[in-house]
Amino acid sequence: MLNKVLVVEDEQLLAENLQGYLQAQALEVRIAHNGEAAIGEAERFSPDVMVFDYRLPDMEGFEVLDAVRQNRKCHFVLITGHPTAEVCERARQLGVSHILFKPFPLAELARAVCDLLGMKREPKAGVKDSEGFVERRQSRTESFPLQLYDGSWVLADRRRSSSASMAPDDEQLLTGE
Repeated sequence: MLNKVLVVEDEQLLAENLQGYLQAQALEVRIAHNGEAAIGEAERFSPDVMVFDYRLPDMEGFEVLDAVRQNRKCHFVLITGHPTAEVCERARQLGVSHILFKPFPLAELARAVCDLLGMKREPKAGVKDSEGFVERRQSRTESFPLQLYDGSWVLADRRRSSSASMAPDDEQLLTGE
């Protein structure tokens, strides 16, 4: 039986990227795009880990955490683009296990989730951590179909059209020369 993860993120493309990457870690992953949907999905899906955004369109992420915690026992990972001291302190008080600040390498999320589940991380073939980044950039092929979110995701395969030229600095970065 696969471990279950519920991703609560209102930005669809980011949520799909998180889902795809976590599924590559042999996890069963579902997505909710707002607080109300997350509470209902947690009731039906019974996740082992909930990865949630602090700011959702209909409520604060901590409200979702409170509602889910009343009926389910699971671990919580906060992802936020608003890393204030107040948010971090409140997360700690509520027992959030990990806090990741956007943008973050997807491998960091996978490490956090797998650690909480007591799993050894063994990504599927073709999915590599950041140490394979330069190799992937040089080959320009990747079996993991990650879409670009905002250009800052470490594991995104930023394909260039055949007509696009590479700046000298980019070539130096790729070859390490």
